[in-house]
Amino acid sequence: MKETIKDLFSNWKTVPNLLSFLRIVMVPIFAVLYVKGMYGWAVLVLALSGISDFLDGKIARRFNQISSLGKILDPLADKATQITIAILFFWTFTKANQPIVKAAGWIFLVFLVKEAVMVIGSVIMIIIGLRPGAAEMPGKIATFAFYFIMVAIVAFGPEIGIIAPIIPGWLMLALVIISAVLTIVAFCGYIPGVIEQLKAKKAGNLEEVIAAQQNNGMRKKTK
Repeated sequence: MKETIKDLFSNWKTVPNLLSFLRIVMVPIFAVLYVKGMYGWAVLVLALSGISDFLDGKIARRFNQISSLGKILDPLADKATQITIAILFFWTFTKANQPIVKAAGWIFLVFLVKEAVMVIGSVIMIIIGLRPGAAEMPGKIATFAFYFIMVAIVAFGPEIGIIAPIIPGWLMLALVIISAVLTIVAFCGYIPGVIEQLKAKKAGNLEEVIAAQQNNGMRKKTK
């Protein structure tokens, strides 16, 4: 246990880890601003969160600042942000006046279910000795699309757009559906890796498979 903790905090003082930590801090700030109706400040915080999410990965790979702690903080910040947004938007849009906006609100349950399954699944994997995989390209695309679409909705969406409600209800519904589909595709991308680890655990070569998966992920990130 001590070795695991020591490894976790090895080389943890990095810019990417600071950015991930700041994203986690931004989550309650965004939530309070949104609930209080301060949508302008809320969208600014959300935009900064999205930019920092993009930068921390770039900096980590460019300057070789990838750390064990960062592999936990980055997805934790993503999940906390997405869960918070999904809850707030579900709560807001299901009470909207336009039926099509209400319909968009219910789609946010897809994000909540996906994140719940991911969290519970990750805990189960750790308990049985498996290793949850890092985000692949579909996951990164889904996260980018999520941030972009949510910022656009808060800024320009119907009944809420703080700059101008120029996005019609049908387009907002389409954008939310696209983001949900990308999220489902990204979720499905984790399944082959989990199956591979389960087979490896049964065959007795789990450590080799985990190492191979991590090395493969590193090669994809550096391309």
